[in-house]
Amino acid sequence: MEVSIRGIVYILINEAMPGYVKVGKTTTSPEQRMRELDTSGVPLPFECFYAAEVVDCHKAERLLHDAFADVRVRSRREFFEISPERVASALRLAALQDVTPRDDVVEDAEDERALNEARRRRGRFNFKIVGIQPGAVLTLAKDETKTCEVIDNQRVRYRDDIMSLSQAALKAIHELGYTWKAVSGPENWEYDGQTLDVLRREVEESEE
Repeated sequence: MEVSIRGIVYILINEAMPGYVKVGKTTTSPEQRMRELDTSGVPLPFECFYAAEVVDCHKAERLLHDAFADVRVRSRREFFEISPERVASALRLAALQDVTPRDDVVEDAEDERALNEARRRRGRFNFKIVGIQPGAVLTLAKDETKTCEVIDNQRVRYRDDIMSLSQAALKAIHELGYTWKAVSGPENWEYDGQTLDVLRREVEESEE
């Protein structure tokens, strides 16, 4: 009989691997696990999109892996080609509490600079490319109650201020208690249930 072990299931993303998420478990902490994964073979530190304490971390992880098996990159790896919010929505059903780190988990200032620069590069976006018109409403992937309105091809209105997509995402995420210095707007705002980053990659792939 399998013994239930209380622990944490985490969803990690990495700016060096856009479009992929890592879904795993730990009985220690998300921060410790992220530090263990930050090896010389990974160009940038991992970011924790969402982590939750659950009654049985082994079972919860296994069910998530089964649920998204059709988008698993390799059977012996915990990487999936999917929006992190889709996995987070499923994990929230089993969550006892949200234990997502609110700070970046980096070793030093150099790591943080590299991570923030990668976020800024990924944050460049043009709404016209994906066919989103001014007036469209976007929702924050981490909290669907937070929204912004598209103003033109590159700017949005958030809380009566007009700013870039990434600036709006950073402001909204800070309101949730995170201390990140930079974020990628396209990875944090959604339109019709898909992140802007996913929509952009779909257009890029169709043009290949």
